[in-house]
Amino acid sequence: MSNDVYVVGIDMIKFGRFDDAKPESLAAQATLLALDDCGQTIQDMQAIYAGTCNGTMMGQRMLHYVGQTGAPVVNVTNACATGATAFREAFIAIKAGLYDTCLAVGSEKMGKGMLVPKNSGGTAIPTEGLLGSGVMPSVFAQMGMEHSRKYGTTFEQFARVSEKNHKHSVLNPKAMYQKETPLDMVMQAEMIAYPLTKLMCSVNVDGAAAAVLMSEKRTRELGLMNRAVRVKGSGLASDPFTDRNLVMQDVNTVTRIAAARAYEMAGVGPDDVDLVELHDCFATAEIPHYENLGLCAEGEGGAFLDSGATTYGGKVPVNLSGGLLSKGHPLGATGIANIYEIAQHLRGEAGERQVEGATIGLTHVVGLGSACAVHILEKA
Repeated sequence: MSNDVYVVGIDMIKFGRFDDAKPESLAAQATLLALDDCGQTIQDMQAIYAGTCNGTMMGQRMLHYVGQTGAPVVNVTNACATGATAFREAFIAIKAGLYDTCLAVGSEKMGKGMLVPKNSGGTAIPTEGLLGSGVMPSVFAQMGMEHSRKYGTTFEQFARVSEKNHKHSVLNPKAMYQKETPLDMVMQAEMIAYPLTKLMCSVNVDGAAAAVLMSEKRTRELGLMNRAVRVKGSGLASDPFTDRNLVMQDVNTVTRIAAARAYEMAGVGPDDVDLVELHDCFATAEIPHYENLGLCAEGEGGAFLDSGATTYGGKVPVNLSGGLLSKGHPLGATGIANIYEIAQHLRGEAGERQVEGATIGLTHVVGLGSACAVHILEKA
């Protein structure tokens, strides 16, 4: 029997604001949902990989709610790639033969407004410019402007990303916002950092997501193969040495490295992918990532969007969940929440937003610093 690894249980809470909750209590809710999804209990988990960005020992604290079992717990922090990294660690542990059943969980409580040191710890806001080039809207505005400089990508095209993803969100009951934003509304919203208006920025919300992973042997023993999703490829990368300014993170190159590793492990290419959940933390990020993930040729991201290829019903729908722009972006939970969305489609359980006949899906997250995780999933 192969040493393939499968997602057999996965779920997420509806992202939102939970003022009285803690990251570990949100994680506990998601964990119970994922366990129920496959008929398992916390006692069945041989190891736990837990992710959050603003706290320590979250996995152990989550077990205070769910039940302490003595299982080993590994806590992960990897910026926006935290949840995906926890998932990958569970995958690797099973792939290596250490365990047959593992839990991966990600959770976050986010501050309101712009993600700056005042609500995430650390040093004062940079003083250069009005806001400082180190804050996230400025970083990703620069990413968009660089793409525009090279390839002529327009403000309207970036705004169409937001229009598309907000439209997708209407069919996702677990998204923070389920509201369409017509193009004019997006373009006329308050300007945060050109070309990013307020409606082109992801939502800082609270949330949690969890997944139960199993070896093929255990999956078959328990009769869970009918809803199982195979983890076909997993890639993780950090910034490489290049001739760029080493102070600036390079989300393009790190994505290309992680994607290449995931495609190689999976034995597939971009043309084999039926749908994608990628890291649209800001609308300017999505178009370059079409190219970074190989969905279209270099410089053709804007035209690829305009063609309708990435919209529901298109060649390779992107961010049918509504993406981070609508679903919300609780850092530690995002990576597993993206996997949940893909798993729903591969299981044929995505409801009104279902991609018919979907067999292979891809997830992508980037945490500045940098860490990029790409996973390729396949219908069992």
